[in-house]
Amino acid sequence: MENRLDEIRIDNLEVYAHHGVYPEEKQKGQSFFLNVILFLDTRAAGLTDDLALTVNYGEVCHKLDQWMREEKCNLLERVAEKLAEKLLQQYPAVRGVDFEVRKPQAPIGLPFESVSVRIRREWHRVYLSVGSNIGDREQHLRSAVSALKDCRQIRSVQSSSLVETKPYGKTDQADFLNGAIFLETLFSPKELLQKLHQIEASEGRTREVHWGPRTLDLDILFYDKLVYEDADLILPHVDLENREFVLKPMCELAPNLRHPILGKTMAQLLREL
Repeated sequence: MENRLDEIRIDNLEVYAHHGVYPEEKQKGQSFFLNVILFLDTRAAGLTDDLALTVNYGEVCHKLDQWMREEKCNLLERVAEKLAEKLLQQYPAVRGVDFEVRKPQAPIGLPFESVSVRIRREWHRVYLSVGSNIGDREQHLRSAVSALKDCRQIRSVQSSSLVETKPYGKTDQADFLNGAIFLETLFSPKELLQKLHQIEASEGRTREVHWGPRTLDLDILFYDKLVYEDADLILPHVDLENREFVLKPMCELAPNLRHPILGKTMAQLLREL
């Protein structure tokens, strides 16, 4: 999460709802207690005394009460996940949420004070590389942007202009149209990767030849400042500093974005290349 964000806290909001694995829990209901921290920048509201520049915590409390009563979930994990996501989608100023749901009357059969589930969810800043060299290349890229904008776990989608480039790696194929995309997402890196693969497949993407021709190619370049590696995903994207077709569009969107490993901005990397 971004450094030095301010907090609005709601402590022990009591809500009567019908969540639980057992049928009697859904029938009779019980009291739940919610502890919420909203992470946002309150500076403008503090300087102007303007409620429109912050989040109305009274409204938030009533929304939480409404959402808790609308559905019947089996698990506290599900309750926490759904309500954290609803808060992040309902209030654009909120960058992240620390959400705890407590269940003091859980049917455990032993003495206890309370059980709870606590999660932290936030909007992540992501940069993608996008390319196509088969069929109507522009249409494939427009379709990708449209699909990203239509996804409720993604917001603030911005695209660079497109550049035509020679193929990289496997050179005996048609020229590419390439660009970069900025977005914010609630997806984890692996969830986002899966979503991108779904979008690629919807445009007829197949994975028969490494670096071969493709209708649509979507790669995660940066996910916040995360440095990560597993069998399916490496972040930041490998070798991006040597790819002009990545750095040119990135310099249009974020010339001062600094590579978390190399320590250089996109503009510096492009100049050196």
